[in-house]
Amino acid sequence: MLRTLKSCLTIGALALVPWTVPAVADDYGLPSLGSGASSVSGGEEYRLGRAWLRQFRAQTDTWQDPITQTYVDSLIERLVPYSELGDIRIVTTLVDSRLLNAFAVPGGVVGVNAGLFAFADSEDAFASVLAHELGHLSQRHYARRMERVEETQLPTMAAMLAGMVIAAGGGGNAGLAAMMGSQAAFIQDQLAYSRRFEQEADRVGLEAMTQAGFDPQAMPAMFRAMQRLTSLQGGNPPEFLLTHPVTESRISDTQSRADQLPVSGQRGSDPAYAMIRARALLELNGDNPAQALAQLRQDAPPASAERYLQALIAARQAHPGEALETLDALARELPDLSLIPATAAEIAMDAGRRGDALARAERILRLSPDYFPARLLRAEILLQQSPGEAFDVLRELSQRYAETPQVFALLAEAAGRSGHETWGHLARAETLQLTGHIDRAIKQLDVAEDVAKRSGDFGMASRVRQRREDFMDYRETLQKF
Repeated sequence: MLRTLKSCLTIGALALVPWTVPAVADDYGLPSLGSGASSVSGGEEYRLGRAWLRQFRAQTDTWQDPITQTYVDSLIERLVPYSELGDIRIVTTLVDSRLLNAFAVPGGVVGVNAGLFAFADSEDAFASVLAHELGHLSQRHYARRMERVEETQLPTMAAMLAGMVIAAGGGGNAGLAAMMGSQAAFIQDQLAYSRRFEQEADRVGLEAMTQAGFDPQAMPAMFRAMQRLTSLQGGNPPEFLLTHPVTESRISDTQSRADQLPVSGQRGSDPAYAMIRARALLELNGDNPAQALAQLRQDAPPASAERYLQALIAARQAHPGEALETLDALARELPDLSLIPATAAEIAMDAGRRGDALARAERILRLSPDYFPARLLRAEILLQQSPGEAFDVLRELSQRYAETPQVFALLAEAAGRSGHETWGHLARAETLQLTGHIDRAIKQLDVAEDVAKRSGDFGMASRVRQRREDFMDYRETLQKF
C-alpha cells in the first residue's frame, strides 16, 4: 500500500470545485463533497485526486502549522489569478519532511515539503516552485498524459495514481517503476512527453510570477541551485528533480524567457518569508535549535527574522516570558504581520496562559477578522472555557475550512463537551474521512444516524444518511488504488 513520504510525482490538472457548506433552511450545515468538473477529466479525475489526498494523509507525516499553512495559501492566492486555472480553489498540504520537494496532483492539490523552505532562501525562489506546480495543473498535464496512456496502452488512471502514491510515500524510483508497470518500451516515450510538460509549466509559471509581482529570474536561479546541489551530493539529485528533470537546455530556455519578462519594482525586504522559513527550519531541527539558527543566518536574513527564531527557540526551551517579550517588541515594529502576534498567542497558550492567549487572539481578529490561525486558536481556547461557544465557532469554521482535519477534530471534541452527540459522531466521521480512514468514518456516520433517530431529529438523520452515501462513493474510489 502506501509508505512514508520520500518523493512526490508531479502531474495533474483539474477544474476544482471547493468543498463548501450550503446555507440550508434547517441550518444543519453538513459538509458537501462538491462535484468535479470536466473529463478524465471531470468527476473521475476529481474523485481520484481527492481520494489520493486522503490516502496521502493517512500514510504521511503532515505538518500541522496553521501559521505556515496560511502563508502558503496566501502565495497560492496571489499566483492563481495569473496561472490560467480559471475559477478554482487549490488545496495545499504541508509535509513534515526535510527532502527538497513540492508536488501537484489531480484534484487541485499542491503539496509542499518543509525541506523546500530550508532550500529556498527567498520568497521569490519559493514562489517559483509553487508557480511551476500550478502550471502543471493549469495545462491539464494529468488528463493529457492519460490520453497518451490510452494511446500506448499503459495502465489505467487509477493505476497511474497508485504509482504516484507509492512514489510520494517513499518508494522513490520503485514508485516510478510501479507507475510504469512492466511497459518498459514506453518509458522513453513518457519521458519525452514529460519534458514538454515541464517546459509548459515553466512558461505558465514565469508569466504568473511576473504578473503576481514576483521576480521571474528566481526560477532559473532555483534550477541552477538544484543542479549545484546535485553535484555536491555526488550526482544524487534532490527529490524534486527526480520528477522534474532539469537539463542545461531547459535552464537556458527558462533564463531566456525570464530575461524577456519585466521585473516588478523593488518591494523592499519583507521579513514574512524569512520568519516562515525560520519556523520550518526549527521544525526540521527540533533536537538542535542552534542548527536551525545557523542555517537561517547563512542567507543573511532580516534581523527581525533572527529575533523571531530566537523567540521560538526560547519558547521551546521553556522560557515563554522571554519569547513573548521579544515577539511583542517585533509586533510593535512590524504591526502589519499578523503572524507575529499569532505566534505570541500560540506560545501563551502552550505555556498555560489561556486568558492572555485569548486576549491576544481576539486582538488580532479585531484587525484581521479572517486570519485563520487566530480564529483556530480562539476556538481551541474556548473549548476549554466555554464548550458551547466553541461548538458554534467551530461549526462556522468547518463551513469555510472543510478540507482541514484539525478543525473537525476540535469540533468533535466541542460537540462532545457541549452535549451535541450527533454532531460529535459526525465531526469524528469527517476527521476520519479527511485522513483516509473511510471504513471507520462510515461506522461513525451509522452511529450518528442512530443517535439522531433516537433523539427524534429525523431531518438530521436524513442528512447524515445522505452523507453516508457520499462516503460510500469515496470508498469505492479508494478501492481503485
